[in-house]
Amino acid sequence: MFSYQNKINFKIAFSILLISQCLACEEKLNFEPAQSISEDVALSNENNIKAVLNGAYDALGTYSLYGGGLLFCSELLGGDGEIFWAGFANSESEIFRKEINVVNFRVRDIWQRAYRSITIANKVLGALDQIQSPDKNRIEGEALFIRGVLYFELVRLYGAPYQSGQENKQLGIPLILETSPGVTDRGFVPRAMVQAVYQQVIQDLEKAESLLPAANGWRASGLASAAILSRVHLQMGEFALARDAAHRVINANVHQLEAEYASIFNRDNNSTEDIFAIQNTVQDGTNSMNQLFSTAIFGGGDGYIEILKKGHLDLYEAQDERKALFFFQATGVDTSWYSGKWNHRFGNIGIVRLAEMYLTRAECNQRLNTDIGASPLVDYNLIHTRAGLTSRETVTLADILLERRLELAHEGLKIHDMKRLQLQVGDRPSTDPNLVFPIPEREINVNPLLIQNEGY
Repeated sequence: MFSYQNKINFKIAFSILLISQCLACEEKLNFEPAQSISEDVALSNENNIKAVLNGAYDALGTYSLYGGGLLFCSELLGGDGEIFWAGFANSESEIFRKEINVVNFRVRDIWQRAYRSITIANKVLGALDQIQSPDKNRIEGEALFIRGVLYFELVRLYGAPYQSGQENKQLGIPLILETSPGVTDRGFVPRAMVQAVYQQVIQDLEKAESLLPAANGWRASGLASAAILSRVHLQMGEFALARDAAHRVINANVHQLEAEYASIFNRDNNSTEDIFAIQNTVQDGTNSMNQLFSTAIFGGGDGYIEILKKGHLDLYEAQDERKALFFFQATGVDTSWYSGKWNHRFGNIGIVRLAEMYLTRAECNQRLNTDIGASPLVDYNLIHTRAGLTSRETVTLADILLERRLELAHEGLKIHDMKRLQLQVGDRPSTDPNLVFPIPEREINVNPLLIQNEGY
């Protein structure tokens, strides 16, 4: 877990490294000069480099990123008919209504904080020559993991959807792969094509998987890299590669399904099936999923995201234990249903877990008429029966996709699954330009090479 002492150590090194860049208040894709002296100090020894790497994790867990923002924005953007935004924050309301302004502060903050984290990871990667200990591979792998997952999240939100079998020359996001002293000669960075971004993500995560141990405590691991790779290939429609990556995670036997569905959530520590999760504590941590999905009696907000009975709850069979996790409550906003997955104010935030890997392997095996690891029916029934439901004798692709929809509901995958499956979002096709975030206006104003997305 990212302890309080870790955070103190990080702050010392991280402030030396990045204070001159003013990233906390004026993050931009063009880097400011006069930073080489502080970098030389901060990256001059292995202990400082490790402290800076801790800072990358700290940045990754902020409110706008894996502290919840990346997850709830996906749910708001894709949740038409299943959830309702009942809150007052205009930025989240715009995302839910698909009427996003180019100065939307949530869209701005995700962009800026993601690039801040990428910058930290790049600095660690640029300082690897200073590391002589056996930890070098682990440090490199963790930095590559952080960079890879964030470029994946950014391209899915700010770039047009990946089209399987196409060249994917549509605009993605700027790729910045180095951050060195004297970086001012870099100039401005244009948006790379979607295909190029995905290939960089794959390269980073594949190398991270090869460098990292299968298990690595709360930090990024080889299996976490493989699990996200499975997501990447699934998003691309590369079903054999998605299946094989999911199989590597399952076959490692490091993670196990929890016996009861409810025990996965609202935890101070990781569950047995959490492959990667953001660690939250009372002293240090942000769980914005709690703030938006839960209610005040559980330390959350005022019932900002309601779960619609007809659109979502009625999808579950009566005896489904996953349905029992939802709760009905009168709040200051309304009397409605809410998700019970996020009722711990300081609970960890699961990013990827083993159940997803079983469902991905089942889906891909079903599509390809293969049975790598297990048949689609066996993998499906593992998840289906864990929810208290009767084992089935046959399964279809539609069954597996519904199971995924129910099992992983409100965990940050909604809009991405709808895009890859080419489903309607309300009355909009999955390729609708308003299902893609605008490039923040301030970035357009700063960088003349950035081209705004269609419709903004």
